[in-house]
Amino acid sequence: MILPPLALYIHVPWCVQKCPYCDFNSHALKGGVPEDAYIARLLDDLRADADWAQERPISSIFIGGGTPSLLTPAAVARLLSGVRALLPLTDNCEITLEANPGTFEQERFEGFISAGVNRLSIGIQSLNAEQLQRLGRIHDPEQALTAARYAKQLPLRSFNLDLMHGLPEQTIDQAMADLDAIIALEPPHISWYQLTIEPNTSFASRPPRLPEDDVLAEINERGHAKLTAAGYENYEVSAYAKPGHQSQHNRNYWQFGDYLGIGCGAHSKVTLPEENRILRCEKIKHPQGYLDLTRPLRYRTWDVAKDELPFEFFMNLLRLTEPVAKRLFSERTGLPLDIAEKALAPAQAKGLIVDGGSEWQTTPLGRRFLNSILDEMV
Repeated sequence: MILPPLALYIHVPWCVQKCPYCDFNSHALKGGVPEDAYIARLLDDLRADADWAQERPISSIFIGGGTPSLLTPAAVARLLSGVRALLPLTDNCEITLEANPGTFEQERFEGFISAGVNRLSIGIQSLNAEQLQRLGRIHDPEQALTAARYAKQLPLRSFNLDLMHGLPEQTIDQAMADLDAIIALEPPHISWYQLTIEPNTSFASRPPRLPEDDVLAEINERGHAKLTAAGYENYEVSAYAKPGHQSQHNRNYWQFGDYLGIGCGAHSKVTLPEENRILRCEKIKHPQGYLDLTRPLRYRTWDVAKDELPFEFFMNLLRLTEPVAKRLFSERTGLPLDIAEKALAPAQAKGLIVDGGSEWQTTPLGRRFLNSILDEMV
């Protein structure tokens, strides 16, 4: 078992309002964001976890939510300054902040860049006014376009636009119109993913009418063709990037790297090679509990069972379209290679995985039926 790279995830739990499809730990804002108290608590959280870094620098930071762009630039500056005081960053550390077009203001976003943010991820989701209303978004199509055009002018390393498809009653033409408009903006990175109905959401209790499976399949096929023709590489199941603009933070997740998670409900995954184990940690979920100075920030910490490691490893690695080096399995799980070979044998027999000798690669069929590969390991 070898120590992998280390990333940092920072969770900001507040939104203007909760979207009906969202199952993330987010809470509708009542009053102002308690920035000072929350930033102080985040840094306490990181200070308590700093030993888990094991002298590694942080290679990427992702500030997600919720809606982190509700924070002021001054708060983000205090946060990132505090992070740097506790742990070193790599020279090329990618620092991403999620943003909602409804909170996009020129002065504010210039302030985020001055604070150290070098990448934005903008949640557009749709450019159809009716769909945005159905999705509970607080922005309109013009605000989304304005935000994307402005991001292109900022001195950023990169930026991402989030776009959903398979929306309620969405036609193929509507989905393609959304995608065409996003491609025309020429963002360096596009996250293009299908709406799914998650448990414990408003959509789960009152399901909307979604497109039929054959419509979804054609949307996916035609959209993939458009994106690749426009020069985007489909490097991960739902991620497309121009050359040099893949998300470092997401790649660390998919390559079974380590990450510290601070903030309400944040999760960490940490490798302890000297003890030959991998642990996970979850923080207190609700903001009120997280801000309570009398309570410990760690809600629970547990070891990943050895028999669960193959599933966890491949659940991440197989999302990438590139080949997976076999050596990574033993390096990042501490398990012998024959365990992985045995776990993948059923998927290989069905043509979902190809064994290239020193690497594995998911076939196009396997990428369509990734869950089938994972089901074989359970």
